Amino acid sequence: MNYNSYFDKAREASRKAPLAPAVINEILKDVVAEAIAQTEYILTENQRDLDRMDPADPKYDRLKLTADRIKGIAGDMQSVAKLDSPLGKLLSATEMPNGLSISKIRVPLGVVGVIYEARPNVTFDVFALCFKTGNISILKGGSDADFSNRAIISVIHKVLTKHGVDVNVVTLLPAEREATTALLNAIGYIDVLIPRGSQSLIDFVRDNSKVPVIETGAGIVHTYFDESGNLEKGAEIIANAKTRRVSVCNALDCLIINSARLSDLPQLAHILKAKEVEIFADERAFEALKSDYPANLLHEASPEHFGTEFLSMKMAIKTVDSFTEALAYIAVNSSKHSEAIISENAENIAKFLNDVDAAAVYANVSTAFTDGAQFGLGAEIGISTQKLHARGPMGLEELTSYKWIVKGNGQTRIP
Repeated sequence: MNYNSYFDKAREASRKAPLAPAVINEILKDVVAEAIAQTEYILTENQRDLDRMDPADPKYDRLKLTADRIKGIAGDMQSVAKLDSPLGKLLSATEMPNGLSISKIRVPLGVVGVIYEARPNVTFDVFALCFKTGNISILKGGSDADFSNRAIISVIHKVLTKHGVDVNVVTLLPAEREATTALLNAIGYIDVLIPRGSQSLIDFVRDNSKVPVIETGAGIVHTYFDESGNLEKGAEIIANAKTRRVSVCNALDCLIINSARLSDLPQLAHILKAKEVEIFADERAFEALKSDYPANLLHEASPEHFGTEFLSMKMAIKTVDSFTEALAYIAVNSSKHSEAIISENAENIAKFLNDVDAAAVYANVSTAFTDGAQFGLGAEIGISTQKLHARGPMGLEELTSYKWIVKGNGQTRIP
């Protein structure tokens, strides 16, 4: 199949005069209303996808939509509509000695391609953020969520048509794998490509794309319970980070505990026990837990349990003898997504926040907050774990670039 017709239409849409911010906001609000009105239809199509997936699959929860989840997604789009547009924002302005006026302003990235797996919420999120920033979006969803994605795109296109806007501002490619290959090779059509999904998907896109890629990496998330950590506070933070929603990238994967606090581990894990979290503990942590934690949920860890993104009600526990050892362990095993410390030692907290190399670092708070909406961005295009262009939750500003505006009055360069 030739996908250039999709790409041609998207590029043509990107060349049209930009919509006024007020018009963009009105359309986004109408998409919100239509999404709520079409909840039953979206859920029916989503169920067709769910019926094809094993409920035990970690992707099942990400695929699943509910009325409450659709309300939450709609709320995020509403928040995006309320935010100021970054487009045209003056970043710097300089008057040169020769009379040149040189300024720098924010502009759209252009045509943004997004490859994602069983996450139908991404369809709404990407549209809202790209549309608000004047970008054109080309989406390649996974076959697991194709019914859901097509239902969502139909809702968006209905609103765009109502407002007389070219529906090619957002395109959903066919679900077949050949579409992914075409997107990876769309030189001259796609300005930037963003993968959202498993580490294998991200690696594949990075290794095979011929267009620029922004990596939204997998989350291998650690929380370090320091020697001075508050037990009650720690138990709540750890449980929330692990169990709030296990299939998301900011969920806790490994608790690192200072050996001086091993006797407190049963109490630290009492909420995890109540929620039936399966634990893979190193030898010392296993000994500390075995008389208290259910035997069917507690296992001795193997090397593969560390540096692993579980995406399920499972986690690892690693024992260290010092704060320095904890930092070293995180440096080796982190995916540079989100890392946390639970401590009452101000010096350790400051060093952790300064030294740990991750997109988001936390002190005495759950990593569940690594989220565009929670950071005040309205929604997110993904969590970037790289350092070029954007890092962490990517909102409106992260979907822009800039250009230089140079004004003069006949100046020529000499020599």
